[in-house]
Amino acid sequence: MDILVCIKNVPDTSAEEIEIADDGTDIVRDDLVYTVNEWDNYAVEEAIRIRDRVGGSVSVVTVGSEEDEEALRREIAMGADAGFLLSDPAFEGSDGAGIASILEAFVRKHPVDLVLTGAQADDEAGQVGGMLAARLHLPFASLVNRIDIREDRLTVEREVDGGNVEVVDIALPCVLSIQTGINEPRYVGIRGIRKAAAVHIPVLGAAELEIDPAEVGRRGARVLLESLFVPAQGEGAVMLEGSLGQQVAQLAAALKTQGVIR
Repeated sequence: MDILVCIKNVPDTSAEEIEIADDGTDIVRDDLVYTVNEWDNYAVEEAIRIRDRVGGSVSVVTVGSEEDEEALRREIAMGADAGFLLSDPAFEGSDGAGIASILEAFVRKHPVDLVLTGAQADDEAGQVGGMLAARLHLPFASLVNRIDIREDRLTVEREVDGGNVEVVDIALPCVLSIQTGINEPRYVGIRGIRKAAAVHIPVLGAAELEIDPAEVGRRGARVLLESLFVPAQGEGAVMLEGSLGQQVAQLAAALKTQGVIR
């Protein structure tokens, strides 16, 4: 089974505090540490496990710049077989629909049996996986936390509202957005990193993908970011103090006052 995993390089919020730029249209990116989106790591791990069970290959792809090549190498060190960087000045400023169209162009030139994405990465909108599936006219399931393979079909479990699980029978080829917790991503060792450093990463732009630059990037974006801001701190927060027993008593008293418990 040939599997493609779409990944994204994102700021590591555990390494640096994210600040909004003075013009309010972006975050301050100077000196930020970047890492592979957490959801995408789970998707790559799941792809590797499927390949190891049934055979085939795992490729990773990202839309970005030269700096994002390192993210591809990290996933190759993890166990992916190949990586592709989709990079072009025309791609800069693409919204979710633009990213999906760029990925669609790549998949049409590199057909696979299964496409995996992280459940969310695109500014946490969780939209690219579904848009990509729609553009490719393929079945789609989101928030997938279990995959069982049987010949040309998959049985997947996905999270739905209320903590319930929905079981879906889905035909291949298809697109799945992977939820965290589906597995435990493996540790990337020094040997894998050294091996990945020597792997050739093809770079494909608008010309190679036969994309009209007017349809992607800022020129083609249908969603434009107007401003970012930190919400004003609300009133009414109560800090519990004292020992654990005292805090429990304070919480119980507050809940009774609000009529939550009797």
